Amino acid sequence: MTDTTGDGAGALDGLRVLDLTQVMAGPFCTMLLADLGADVIKIENPRTGDQTRRSWGYPVHGEDSRAFLALNRNKRSVCLDLKEPDDLAAFRRLVESADVVVENFRPGVTRRLGVDYDTLAAINPRLIYASVSGFGQTGPYADRPGYDLIAQAMSGVMSITGTSDGTPVKCGLPVGDLGAGMFCALGIVAAVHARARTGEGQYVETSLFEAALAMSVWESTEYWATGQIPQPLGSANRMSAPYQALRTKDGYVTLGANNERLWQRLCAALEATDLETDPRFVTNTDRMAHRDELAAELEERLASGTTDEWVALLLDAGVPAGPIRDYRQVLDEDPHVKARGMVQEVDHPVEGRVRVLGSPVRMSGTPARIRRHPPLLGEHTEEVLGE
Repeated sequence: MTDTTGDGAGALDGLRVLDLTQVMAGPFCTMLLADLGADVIKIENPRTGDQTRRSWGYPVHGEDSRAFLALNRNKRSVCLDLKEPDDLAAFRRLVESADVVVENFRPGVTRRLGVDYDTLAAINPRLIYASVSGFGQTGPYADRPGYDLIAQAMSGVMSITGTSDGTPVKCGLPVGDLGAGMFCALGIVAAVHARARTGEGQYVETSLFEAALAMSVWESTEYWATGQIPQPLGSANRMSAPYQALRTKDGYVTLGANNERLWQRLCAALEATDLETDPRFVTNTDRMAHRDELAAELEERLASGTTDEWVALLLDAGVPAGPIRDYRQVLDEDPHVKARGMVQEVDHPVEGRVRVLGSPVRMSGTPARIRRHPPLLGEHTEEVLGE
């Protein structure tokens, strides 16, 4: 995947994106586009740049944090102060030949700066303009600041994360931020396809709040189907059982016996065929109703072996299973991660060799590639404005 030569076209080769975003959701969106070949030009304030450069993460050699490096590869950086007339004029000249503008300012800020959709679409009617915000551009929450933690709390995600006897817990991954970035990238690609048919650009919008809520497909289904408010289940699944992490002799094993065929295989592998006929566990509905009792029965049997032993035995029996690994084990040791190229390296002019996660998108003809290191602040200003 790593390729710093610039040779070879990606799926989005020729698509020029002006990136007015910072921190996570917006930069994640534009990085996805950049990995697929888009020319992403990151517009940054010349004094501070993306606030993630200095305020987040773990700086090592230079001033840029590793958090910034993680989200901004394959981009070019141009310094423009949009409050300055000359710089604003330069940005608007870039808009004339751009395909996409992406921004994640608070609602109303782009209009005050003169870089809102209506203004820029008048310059370039083919422009696709995408906004990512905390709660969307309209509605009673539109003016609230947008953070992943707040979006998880208000969308319901935190109400079903963790265990029923614990304090509130957010999802370990920033699903609001990353989800909004992915949905925004999807909307942009869809708008590009529509423009090929109509010749016209359009406005694309999503939010952290809606992204987190949109992922609540099981939870909303449970509420509408039963009338009961979904509760946190730890590692368990609210639609089937057993499907969770269970204690073994030396740790935990995750297993998924979420249909009758797999349930029967699990019982056979555990030499627990008596559980098949137990009235509490005959059907999936029964097993969900007695989830805690089922987990106790299974853990009693799993206590006789180690996690590795059970994973091998269950996989051999055709039951989906796996261990719980930490990130050292995943990133440094996992042979599948290495085989799939999910850890990549890029040469950085200050940091040296920097490890980054690879793209999960596999395309046979136009693969995602790492073409550029995360840019230094303003590294490409003269280059881009000269173009």
